[in-house]
Amino acid sequence: MDFLSDVSLVDGPFLWFSIVCGAGGGVYLLWRRRRRWPLVVAASLAVSVGVVALVHWILIDLMATFSENLPFETLAWSVPAVMALVLCAFRFPRNTAKGRSLSVVAMLGVVLLSVVQVNLYFGLNNSVADLMGTAVARIQPLESGLKRLPGGNPGPALSTWKPPESMPKTGTLRKADIPGTISGFTARDAYIYLPPAYQTTPRPVLPVLVLFSGQPGGPADWLTGGQLRSQLDRYAEAHHGIAPVTVVVDPNGSGSANTMCMDSLIAPAGTYLSQDVPAWIKSTLDVSTDPQQWAVGGFSFGGTCAMQMGTVHPEIFPTVLAFSAEREPALAKDRNKTIGDAFDGDAAAFEAKTPLVLMQQRNYAGSGVYLTAGETDHEFTAYMHELADAAKNAGFETEEHSIQHAGHSWDAVVRGMPGALDFLATRWRLPR
Repeated sequence: MDFLSDVSLVDGPFLWFSIVCGAGGGVYLLWRRRRRWPLVVAASLAVSVGVVALVHWILIDLMATFSENLPFETLAWSVPAVMALVLCAFRFPRNTAKGRSLSVVAMLGVVLLSVVQVNLYFGLNNSVADLMGTAVARIQPLESGLKRLPGGNPGPALSTWKPPESMPKTGTLRKADIPGTISGFTARDAYIYLPPAYQTTPRPVLPVLVLFSGQPGGPADWLTGGQLRSQLDRYAEAHHGIAPVTVVVDPNGSGSANTMCMDSLIAPAGTYLSQDVPAWIKSTLDVSTDPQQWAVGGFSFGGTCAMQMGTVHPEIFPTVLAFSAEREPALAKDRNKTIGDAFDGDAAAFEAKTPLVLMQQRNYAGSGVYLTAGETDHEFTAYMHELADAAKNAGFETEEHSIQHAGHSWDAVVRGMPGALDFLATRWRLPR
């Protein structure tokens, strides 16, 4: 079973298997209708494009399931799957039971290829273990030996700390429930990365990075798509075991919820993230309590959330990592729906909590923001430029980077994270 869990879904034999299945299935479905090939192809393609466009309209504009359009690549790869379904359902009078069965198998091959390609674009499930959640399920709860001792004295500063020979080579992952003591908010488990330096005695005073995932999604996405452990382990290996204690927090409470990371009629998420989470980290983990040693980050919805925390609460999170952030939080493409559902139509109350408005009103000298977006993710690249310009004008130390050949995907995060960690190291003055 371990061998099966390690099977890659994004390269190697399985990827080629899906390509062969998809190509073979498509050829068979078209060959079965070769006498009417031009008409069948044109009609099924038109129907498929129409179905995908209709479903997208329903999800985005009618039901407001997502606040932004789905990436073009995912819509394009949905068309072959729908086309295969249409061709499979279109029967001729002389179709035999064997022919219908083979058509179903061929259709499944095309659907498999489409699903694999959509997953490849988003980069969320890189292996069978990621898809099934088995690796994440094995993460143990945070034990007392890794917690802060009540009334314990702070450890040595990083400038004086020397890594012992017994220091582990890699960091460790744990999970924990962070209660909404003040807010009353109920969140899913948070995941915590503790670098090698944290696992020594005495522990040095380490910086803190709080992360949020996209929506829909959850904290575990940073471990699968974001490859967080390997990213931070590589950084720690190059920096004498030092890396930020990283806490991946849930701002939504469920995979489909959208709290917009703010206090509103929907949920007290802003209080949870700005009060409950920092208080729990400081009381539970041996970390720096200096706000200058804290940062917040996230991808997509999570990047927007990070921008909100960094602009609403710069005294708590003076450094922000925003991967593919939106220009402002949203429940739907229709801004009026967002304001109506979350603030009972009070636009001023909503805008008072949005980064672009806050950056027009306040000065953020001393704060820093690192923004990235995939080069082919044109909508979010435009958001990145708009946010970066506003941040510079507001006094932020600002860097922005387009990730070449990347879209709105975890690939943009994985490839943008090393630069983001270097940005943090400079601001935190970590030893090189």
